Amino acid sequence: MTKENKSKSDKKSLIIRIIAIILLVAGIVLIFNKPIGDWMIRQNQQSTLSSLTKKKVEANKKKKGMFDFSKVKDMDAAKATKTRLKNTANAIGALAIPDVNMYLPIMLGLSDDSLSTGGGTMRANQTMGKGNYPLAGHYMTSNGILFSPLENTQLGQKVYLTDLKHIYIYRIYMKKKVDPHAVYLVRNTKKAIVTLITCADGGVNRWAVRGKLIDTEKATNKNLQVFKLNS
Repeated sequence: MTKENKSKSDKKSLIIRIIAIILLVAGIVLIFNKPIGDWMIRQNQQSTLSSLTKKKVEANKKKKGMFDFSKVKDMDAAKATKTRLKNTANAIGALAIPDVNMYLPIMLGLSDDSLSTGGGTMRANQTMGKGNYPLAGHYMTSNGILFSPLENTQLGQKVYLTDLKHIYIYRIYMKKKVDPHAVYLVRNTKKAIVTLITCADGGVNRWAVRGKLIDTEKATNKNLQVFKLNS
């Protein structure tokens, strides 16, 4: 083999090796993308809940949120990791549905940062315990992450919300699948209710769960344990 042919052969082998390495790395990323994303989201949830304080809640309420639902994109590991590193998501409370093991921070608006951490408010200036308090969250196939437990809720179960000053207790009276464009669920109401929305049927439809306010309590260290804020 001439030196010229040998050089060409070496270059070809090098290119093949580089391509093989790229394909291997891409394969590994695809395999571990979901577990990494799920782990990051769990970390976002837990760290935000454990660091929640009245001072942070009041400061975050004054910030500007993003409420354009058309800009909401699917969740992935990159978005969850970015949120984890930036640590800029704005928590304004906590949500708990103990019967389905659902414990999440309530976030201001529907940005990627908000929805990779908890449930996002869907209207500006919505108020816990008054009118309709709608929250949206991503449905994840891994049980217990974000709004995935919502599909396991049943009528009569309790939903708890808190701004760390008061705890608002709702009882679920409606659970159904709706069209993705059911905007009436976001509109305000005269009655005090909570509305929880997440994807169903792979994004074709939405789960909509509603609860009516049945009690309001002053928040104490004891009753705040229902939210597992320090877990």
